[in-house]
Amino acid sequence: MSSVRTNVDSIKNILLRDLDHLEKEIVNYQKEEDIWLIAQDIKNTAGHLTLHICGNLQHFLGSIIGKDGYVRQREEEFGCQPISSDMLLVEIQSTKSAIKHALEKISDEDLETIYPLEVFGKPMTFSYFLIHLTGHLMYHLGQINYHRRLLAS
Repeated sequence: MSSVRTNVDSIKNILLRDLDHLEKEIVNYQKEEDIWLIAQDIKNTAGHLTLHICGNLQHFLGSIIGKDGYVRQREEEFGCQPISSDMLLVEIQSTKSAIKHALEKISDEDLETIYPLEVFGKPMTFSYFLIHLTGHLMYHLGQINYHRRLLAS
């Protein structure tokens, strides 16, 4: 079974899978207020990291690729006041929708073309940057998982 979009769909599925895991992490906090606590040497709350993950993906995928009009407020991702876990879950759902919409616009052939922004100060392919975005999500998802388990102990 061959698909024209095998690689794009794989990246999309990994991003969506890990956003599903992020939802589970938020839901599994024993106390909602713990989502916004600084714990030991951890410098960011799970709430702020969730907003950062969502802002990052909605900007680089939803806005840049999907042209959905999303405007990132990066300072707010780390500086906003706590919001409810329900609002965080809505933000994750919005991020999933942005990913689905954006990645429908590119093909496997597009993966070897240059991404429209020079995020790291030099040109990079869509493939390179999408792999980076999956790693970025996984990195912060691991931090949130550790934060939740640390507070539960």
